[in-house]
Amino acid sequence: MSNRLAFVMVVAVCALVAAGCGSSDDSSDTTPTTEWADGLCSSITTWRSEITTIVNSLRGGNLTQDSLTAAVDDAEEATRNFTTELKGLGRPDTDAGQQAQDSVNELTTQIDEDMTKIQDAVSNASGVAGVIAAVPTITSTIQSAGNQVADTISGFEELDAKGELESAFKDADSCEDMR
Repeated sequence: MSNRLAFVMVVAVCALVAAGCGSSDDSSDTTPTTEWADGLCSSITTWRSEITTIVNSLRGGNLTQDSLTAAVDDAEEATRNFTTELKGLGRPDTDAGQQAQDSVNELTTQIDEDMTKIQDAVSNASGVAGVIAAVPTITSTIQSAGNQVADTISGFEELDAKGELESAFKDADSCEDMR
């Protein structure tokens, strides 16, 4: 059971990596848009690392209500920090900046709702049978959150008629770490 949860969490994290932020060049000019992209990728990288640590803590087996609750609490805190950072980014300095900010705001709302579903599933779990019953909800919701991040990043391409965001993602140092 813990291996399945760990596998799904890893899949969700891999979806974040697959979204990628483009390739990097050695541009020394940092624009506000590049700073925005750097903040976005840095937030994603940090969240991904924290979720990976949580997944690794569950791999040892012996999944109990307490260990599952602790893991979900850690994931909830990491996600709260992640969404707070995303909200703090504001809008990128591009023609489609407001639409990009709206997409990020929608993502934070979706992820907050996902964490509520996970917290409810764990809170409603009682005993071994309850923990087992909660796992499918938790795993599918974590996978959904990873997909939502990837979809939001991919959606930037549609907004970016002039290639400003693409260029910023290529120039942002923290986006390089995501590849």
